[in-house]
Amino acid sequence: MRRRPGIGGLQTAAAARDQYRLLGENVAKLRTDLMKEQLATFRSQLEDFARKHKNDIRKNPTFRTQFHEMCAKVGVDPLASNKGFWAELLGIGDFYYELGVQIVEICLATRPHNGGLINLQELCALLRQKRKSDREAVSEDDCLRAISKLKILGSGFEVISVGKRKLVRSVPTELNKDHNEILELAQAQGFVTVDELERRLSWTSGRATDALDTLLDEGLAMIDDGHRDGKRRYWFPCVSSISTSVVSDI
Repeated sequence: MRRRPGIGGLQTAAAARDQYRLLGENVAKLRTDLMKEQLATFRSQLEDFARKHKNDIRKNPTFRTQFHEMCAKVGVDPLASNKGFWAELLGIGDFYYELGVQIVEICLATRPHNGGLINLQELCALLRQKRKSDREAVSEDDCLRAISKLKILGSGFEVISVGKRKLVRSVPTELNKDHNEILELAQAQGFVTVDELERRLSWTSGRATDALDTLLDEGLAMIDDGHRDGKRRYWFPCVSSISTSVVSDI
């Protein structure tokens, strides 16, 4: 028959548990303090690196992207504010603020052509043309970072993925799954037909027409009835090239 532990044994076991708990808390605190110390060291080294490579960060888009990745690893956001160390040292906040303003101008100028939905690559090409006299080159990563800061303007500016492409939306248009499938299909040749949607997506004529009518109403599609086969084509400028001359009047 097993003997039940006495009061003294229970007290000893409770004291042991308390000691283990305190030991665990001390170890966790030491680890936290060590991590904080390492992060502080990393941040200090990052500041030294930024001072040393200031010109490369400002002028080389690839180098700038790698710098942002380094910042993210130690929890530093150089774009969080236009004030403080990073703004004074690099002027990065001002750079992306200016980029954001130019992106808004391009989106507004091209909206009559694409309905407020533009291919990211096309946007970057137009942005480079607009800034061709500037010393700093611009990458897609720069565009994405600038666009992320435009979210404070509301739900109008964001990047959406359609197939393998990224599209920049500058109007608060909500696209559902059907609309995304149409845009993805249109990437092959720039347009779709109702017959093609019925055949490729196994849709009914009514479903295809309804989705296309919505895209037409939003200004994202254009109708082309000038073909011998008599089939109406729905063109999508957002997945086709836009003439860069659009930017010349901005």
